[in-house]
Amino acid sequence: MSQKIKDASIPTIPFKARFSRWFGRNLLRIYMIFGFTYLFIPVAYTFAFSFNDSGKSNLIWKGFTLDNWKNPCGAPEVCNALGNSIKIGLLATIFSTILGTMIAFAIGRYKFKGRSSSNLLIFLPMATPEIVLGASLLSLFLVFKINPGFWPTVIAHVVFCVSFVVVTVKARIASLDPRLEQAAMDLYANELETFRKVTLPLVAPGIAGAALLAFSLSFDDFIITNFNSGTLITFPKFVYVSAARGIPAQANVIGSAMFFLALAIVIAGQLVKRKKNR
Repeated sequence: MSQKIKDASIPTIPFKARFSRWFGRNLLRIYMIFGFTYLFIPVAYTFAFSFNDSGKSNLIWKGFTLDNWKNPCGAPEVCNALGNSIKIGLLATIFSTILGTMIAFAIGRYKFKGRSSSNLLIFLPMATPEIVLGASLLSLFLVFKINPGFWPTVIAHVVFCVSFVVVTVKARIASLDPRLEQAAMDLYANELETFRKVTLPLVAPGIAGAALLAFSLSFDDFIITNFNSGTLITFPKFVYVSAARGIPAQANVIGSAMFFLALAIVIAGQLVKRKKNR
């Protein structure tokens, strides 16, 4: 009898109040689930349709097959377009990373006349709409009687990739502790040895991240490439031209492979970082 009275004295929390409390505690998790779902639905679609037995059109699911993965170059010109994008991306990454790193060190480490203006001008290619930048570069090439093609596309990609490299590397330089370099010089290391053995290894993760960012921006660029490539077909241009009749399953294979390669690089980087922190 006393147990029944004790149980009856415990107030019952209404369902609405319990749900509100649970929703408040898990709001961030719910937002994260919806956000990642929204982001990865196109990736899941691309991966799923890379196994589609599509034939000439890849708009409707017709059956499961592994032939697309066994022969990713089965669609006409797809691997040629991929090769062009990789070549342009690698060259743009190399040039923009070298140039952007030097600019980042100059702006981040030294004081000179026009430093503030240079710092501001670096952001202009990032803020300029791609269609304006692409059309302006095309006009510039035509003024100098340079026909659109491979090298004009590389130069155009370097122009907009440099800004991203500078911003990324400069942020890494700003986070360095200057006392580490001072300690190296106190131990009789000259400026070159200090840069090679202390500064460069510390900045290397930022340079590597900037290079990966530059390559990804160059690889998937369409607007600037479309203005300056002429008859050269890159992978984004191939996908755009093929979209009307359904992107070939082989293009989905390449897109999925590039996604998993990028994911593997990110995971490997995190594992290396965790191992170093132990």
